[in-house]
Amino acid sequence: QVQVVESGGGLVQPGGSLRLSCAATDNHFSPYVMGWYRQAPEKERELVATLTDRTKTNYADSVKGRFTISRGSAKNTVYLQMNDLKPEDTAVYYCNAQGLYYSDYANYWGQGTQVTVSS
Repeated sequence: QVQVVESGGGLVQPGGSLRLSCAATDNHFSPYVMGWYRQAPEKERELVATLTDRTKTNYADSVKGRFTISRGSAKNTVYLQMNDLKPEDTAVYYCNAQGLYYSDYANYWGQGTQVTVSS
């Protein structure tokens, strides 16, 4: 069974940086979209950034110019570099991977990693 594992969250001061990592296990899974979503307390989960076919990026307006999504050299890994963090970036960040597990469409979520931006 595919597992999606995030890491890299934590507490950072405003203006600081963090890098989140995500890995989707199982070599029989071939994702064509990997991305990051976040959910703040009492708010809906929202898209942060996605990477499609290893090259096409999409960002929420609120993070453009500050966050960068990239694919790792290891198979099925993706990173989110977050710079100039703001208190409103505080949320649980979830990694999502969509693709083919063997020949079937599959959509997986990680358990989430907490990012807190506070002085």
